[in-house]
Amino acid sequence: MDHAVALVQSYLFVNGYFTVAEYPVVKALPRSGYETATDIDLLALRLPQAGGIVPAQKRLRHAEGFRTDPVLAADQENLGMLLAEVKEGKAVLNRGATDPAIVRAVLSRFGCCPEGDLQVHVQELLRKGETQMPSGLHVRQAVFGSVVQNRGHYLQISLGHVLEFLRKHVRENWNILRHVQVKDPVFGLLVLAEKARRAEAPSQHHERRGHGPNKSGDTP
Repeated sequence: MDHAVALVQSYLFVNGYFTVAEYPVVKALPRSGYETATDIDLLALRLPQAGGIVPAQKRLRHAEGFRTDPVLAADQENLGMLLAEVKEGKAVLNRGATDPAIVRAVLSRFGCCPEGDLQVHVQELLRKGETQMPSGLHVRQAVFGSVVQNRGHYLQISLGHVLEFLRKHVRENWNILRHVQVKDPVFGLLVLAEKARRAEAPSQHHERRGHGPNKSGDTP
């Protein structure tokens, strides 16, 4: 998986989304056969009110739940779906993400609404960057990139913000996360980095107070 896609996938996971990465969209050729038209970097689904509560021991209160990053502007009342592109450069939609046929194929594949309603919602999604399905599903387009220009009608989030959010999340929830075996490679690396930083901090503090190693190399 692309490193940038893996980073954003970890970010969305922490924020309560179920994700499918690099989802291929196949199209039929004019005469015969098929080919991959494009792939959607991330499809993400979030249940309304998704958060997190850590069960406490008897007679103790539950730990405070995790809350979704406000930048995502997640719909708290309806099921939400993101069709997300991830770029290492400018945060812009690629050609496939603006092709009505491709967007229609993705929405049809996941059964978000009756076939007869699809065309109207595809057009609205491409025009406004979001659409509300008859089922209540709120679909949005999003782009993550190193450079965000705030042009266009779709959600745009910088990779810098994603990385800082994850770092802050690890720091603020370290009392919980230090007990967790993290399998996600990106988030796991950030947890490991925080563990190493905290392990290093006491020795650095010790040296600053004049108790560092003997500079002459002699055994104290």
